[in-house]
Amino acid sequence: MARPRAARWNPFAFNRLPVTIAVTLIYVALIIPLIVVEHVLPPIPTSNPKGLDLHEAWQDLQHLTSGFHPYNSRNNDDVRSWLLSRIDEILNENAAAARDVKKAQGKQERNAPQTFVFDDNQSNLTVVQSHLGVYFEGTNIMVYIRGREDDKREWWKEPGLSPSGKGGVLVNAHYDSVSTGYGATDDGVGVISCLQLIKYFTTPGHEPLRGLVVLFNNGEEDFLNGARVYSQHPISKLAHTFLNLEGAGAGGRATLFRSSDTEVSRFYGRSPYPFGSVFSDAGFKSGMIRSQTDYIVFEGDMGLRGLDVAFMEPRARYHTNQDDAKHTSQQSVWHMLSAAVATTEGLVSDTSRDFEGRPQGPGKVPSGTGSVAVWFDLFGTAFAVFELHTLFALSVTLLIVGPLTLFITSIILANQDRMYLFGISVSVDDGFGNVPLRGWRGFFRFPFIFVSTTASVVGLAYLLAKINPMIAHSSEYAVWSMMISAWVFVAWFLSRIANFARPSALHRIYVLTWMFILTWVLLVITTVYENRDGIASGYFVLFYAFGTFLATWISYLELFSLPGKSEYANRLNGQTSSRRTSLGGSRLMTPSAESVNQHQEDEEPTESTSLLRGNRTTFANYTRSGEDDGDATTSATDEFETRDFNVYGYEQPWSANMPKWTWLLQFLLIAPIVIILIGQLGLLVTAAVNQTAQDGSSALMPYLIISAFTTLLLAPTLPFIHRYTYHVPTFLFFVFVATLIYNLTAFPFSGNNRLKLFFLQEVDLDSGMNRASLLGISPFVNDAVASIPSTYGQNVSCISKLDRTECSWESIMPHVITKPGSEEEEPPLNEWVKYSATRLVSGQPNRNNRAQIQIGGLNTRGCVLLFDKPLSQFHVAGSAIDNRFPSNPSPEDEGGIREIRLWSRTWGNEWIVDVEWTPEEDDNTDTLTGKATCLWSDANTPGLIPALDEVIQYSPDWTAITKIDAGLVKGSRSFEA
Repeated sequence: MARPRAARWNPFAFNRLPVTIAVTLIYVALIIPLIVVEHVLPPIPTSNPKGLDLHEAWQDLQHLTSGFHPYNSRNNDDVRSWLLSRIDEILNENAAAARDVKKAQGKQERNAPQTFVFDDNQSNLTVVQSHLGVYFEGTNIMVYIRGREDDKREWWKEPGLSPSGKGGVLVNAHYDSVSTGYGATDDGVGVISCLQLIKYFTTPGHEPLRGLVVLFNNGEEDFLNGARVYSQHPISKLAHTFLNLEGAGAGGRATLFRSSDTEVSRFYGRSPYPFGSVFSDAGFKSGMIRSQTDYIVFEGDMGLRGLDVAFMEPRARYHTNQDDAKHTSQQSVWHMLSAAVATTEGLVSDTSRDFEGRPQGPGKVPSGTGSVAVWFDLFGTAFAVFELHTLFALSVTLLIVGPLTLFITSIILANQDRMYLFGISVSVDDGFGNVPLRGWRGFFRFPFIFVSTTASVVGLAYLLAKINPMIAHSSEYAVWSMMISAWVFVAWFLSRIANFARPSALHRIYVLTWMFILTWVLLVITTVYENRDGIASGYFVLFYAFGTFLATWISYLELFSLPGKSEYANRLNGQTSSRRTSLGGSRLMTPSAESVNQHQEDEEPTESTSLLRGNRTTFANYTRSGEDDGDATTSATDEFETRDFNVYGYEQPWSANMPKWTWLLQFLLIAPIVIILIGQLGLLVTAAVNQTAQDGSSALMPYLIISAFTTLLLAPTLPFIHRYTYHVPTFLFFVFVATLIYNLTAFPFSGNNRLKLFFLQEVDLDSGMNRASLLGISPFVNDAVASIPSTYGQNVSCISKLDRTECSWESIMPHVITKPGSEEEEPPLNEWVKYSATRLVSGQPNRNNRAQIQIGGLNTRGCVLLFDKPLSQFHVAGSAIDNRFPSNPSPEDEGGIREIRLWSRTWGNEWIVDVEWTPEEDDNTDTLTGKATCLWSDANTPGLIPALDEVIQYSPDWTAITKIDAGLVKGSRSFEA
């Protein structure tokens, strides 16, 4: 008797080995480059590009970060003087080089552009936001490089004059650091990039077409003061586009944080190594990212159009003594500098708008009215940017066309009798019996498997947040590995069980249909946000939904390869009849083989199941009424010998004609773009949030984010994972066990990933009470405080503050009043802060609600007035105000002002502040009380703040000490008026 011929092996067939190899290789081949891009920086050039000097830039960074230089420190003045000297050196060198070039080449080369340096010691401003008022005196440095098309007048010298021409470009970086950080990436790299931009654009051949203003602003770290006071200088009228260089991390790549519109975003695309996603911009718009940069001043308050480029990781070094040159690299410097040069060169060469914002040609957009942008990089080398309007149009189109296409295809399939989906059985033409189709098999798998796998990783997120909530701080890849391995194993295990119990050739089409429905719903949600709020962070959903739609449509098109259902039933019925007639049986007396098999397929396999039959068979096959044993046995053998090896396993026999290679096309339509976009976003967002719990953010959030991105990243495997061999899932199961144990038990901090503890020392200058405090995550802050010698034997007070704990203790008195190195004796405590509070009597009923407060402090440039009742308005003597910045609370703000921060460019200054409050009803003697406080922020000299020195010396090496406020030491006196 002839045996069936073995099927030829097809490397592209929908079989276990091809599926396992292809899916695994594609995921690995795309994820590894994403990780490399995240952590490996582009190399620096072997030789300096024309107009730049990378060695000089690195030396400048080392000099700039030789000490802490907050606004309220003597070192800040030294940095300012050094910057002015470096600017002069650069301009003189380039002017000399330009003269040499002109002498050698005649007039073939242009002269160096005219350059003007503004050392601003005049501008000041009062600003109010919420319950906080700020008065600030600026010490900004501005360098104006005149463009070839700029106004040739020195218009800034005449009050009231404005420039004519086509406007200019602003590049900004702040040169102040925090009191506990050297400021290498916040914002030293930005500062030395600005120095190199001056060098570049004053080099012959690089003269800008439009004017370039390079701003070195002082005072960003405290309420963005430097950028706000820049608005008061006449040169601020020149620019209408800007580039802000910032640092919110401490190394790595500089990412495009935010952009005002599509047009300026395209200039960033000129960068040789673009990096970033509009997803971060949505984080600011939605309020998920609470910190801010100077970008909001230029774009929000001054109405400019521009870009925000910043370092963003690792957060553990941000604002600490590890934000230094040693912990950054020349590669990081080159990454920001190359982006700054390319972007600025594009901006200063832009001829699309005149100074007043009028379009200069067809399709040009006026200043201030640019279109919202969608942008993202691809492997850190390519940059995609397009309008949000385009994204919205494509989203709406797909929302309509996708379902409509599948619906029309389904109608055509039904008309051609090839719609096997949801089919139960079909009658044969002679009217005897039905042929089962089993078209419902596989329909409910996706909801069960998807919900189960997603629930498993979400459950792990809650488990980590409960048992070891800070493990993501140092071991985010261990968390990623645990989530991915758990998801894959659970999905594979459930899919294989479902496939074993009820094998179905419709598994792929049903899963893809469910995925299309899910992505369609997600696309509806993101489209609503695009239209209503201008949020473009859901751009990846469009690509996800489009790939899923195409893959789903291919599954429907595959059904055209099948015979019509009636044709299949009659053909199968005819084959059964012929076999039985040849054996002496009668079709009138015997149910069809397929009818019997319908019952057999619904039975679970047992030890009586035949090992010979192609279909699952029970004892009932051999006990048909009206037939003898020989007939039944012969039928079983005949079915085995005529079995179609184009049918996979025990799936429906009608699937024999379905294409075997289309699964690979479907997978390639979904997986690569999903891996690239989702994987890139997952790594970017994880790097941004994995170390934010120490700042008081939710400890659960990073784990929920990783679980969500894990699900989005791996969902494309669900249509195919039931064909996976056991090898990869089994390996991943052991990975899951190992990483779960590690994540639940490992200590979450290390010397390279330290826990930030926030320091403050407060001295009551009236009573002499002196307490130092550390704010941080419990119980780690408790452990750190216990290691400090001066806390031994003390009753340390620890209180909860939202998600963190503040511990305070009696500490060592600071020595911040005298200058470092001075031999002067320290004055008494009550002289550290001097004030007078005078009630201003108007002589009118219910109008005795005004007072004048004078305040000053020794050896400080910053003081604060705190009020026990809200102020309705205030004014600082000599202050400028600007309608673009509110100077008093709005009528809608019922809380009023509770705090006024005062900053001076001179040391030991005295401020005069007039205040007014709403008196209590029928009380002409309403008293104003509060505290007069001054701040000291200079920690460069050991011994000035012994409590801080002690904390740094004796706290564990897995902790980092940073500031909690603008001052490391606050001295306060109570007042009454």
